Amino acid sequence: MKKIKTMMVVATVALAAVSCGTKNGTAEVEPPAPKVLVLYYSQTGVTKSVATEIATRLGADIEEIVSVEPYDGDFQATIERCMQEREKGVVPAVEPLKADLAAYDVVFLGYPVWFGTYAPPVAAFLGDADLSGKKVVPFCTFGSGGLESSVAELAQAEPQAELLPGYGVRAARMDAMPKEVDNFLKASGFIEGEYVQPEAFAESHPVSEAEAAIFDAAVGDYPMINAKAKSVATRAIPEGMEYLFTAVDLPRKDRPNMPPAGEMEVYVTVAEGQVPVFTRVVR
Repeated sequence: MKKIKTMMVVATVALAAVSCGTKNGTAEVEPPAPKVLVLYYSQTGVTKSVATEIATRLGADIEEIVSVEPYDGDFQATIERCMQEREKGVVPAVEPLKADLAAYDVVFLGYPVWFGTYAPPVAAFLGDADLSGKKVVPFCTFGSGGLESSVAELAQAEPQAELLPGYGVRAARMDAMPKEVDNFLKASGFIEGEYVQPEAFAESHPVSEAEAAIFDAAVGDYPMINAKAKSVATRAIPEGMEYLFTAVDLPRKDRPNMPPAGEMEVYVTVAEGQVPVFTRVVR
């Protein structure tokens, strides 16, 4: 793997340091570093863990988005309430922020993914806030995926903000989160250090019997995926191998009237000596 060393700057903010020399007889002063806020909503504490990791590594300010009426029920109760709110077009109110958004150049915005997008309290925040002109870095936690779909909605909600590449992690893979966040922040130029640049996936090909078994082992215990792999691309990673499967959704036996969702991309890693694990799904 090729390792690349990045300097501790946010390139897209364009705050390049200048030398301590003089120009036209006037001493040049290094501009201040961009001010960063890590802002998040977390129902169960999983997204809070990611937010805390990011804020700690950056030395950034951090604040939680708080619902006026918290989603304090169990999983099924939360799903039912969220479905009712979506059907009625209701956006739950959130408490005013203590932080002054105008004082920040970069906002890391974190959330759990519900129904393919950011949780309703984040929608409420976005309805009241104005992130125009700011660099916004999305990060999220999810059961299977949703980074790409939630970022697409975020771009519509904040068209005048500049969205930078985001980070997402399955709630079932939180043990891998600290290392991934470290690599993400280094690759994005927010902190100094060496990081691993993944090589490109090889050309996709029809799955073999052995590769289909890897796919089935990775998704077999997850109830929301009922699919069959049809093609795959692979690449080497430091821990072992990564597979990018294209799969076809199959009819669900428990819900025979529900039509298949179509194709999906499923990322699977196989670390040396470990069982296959899927890292995210893109629909």
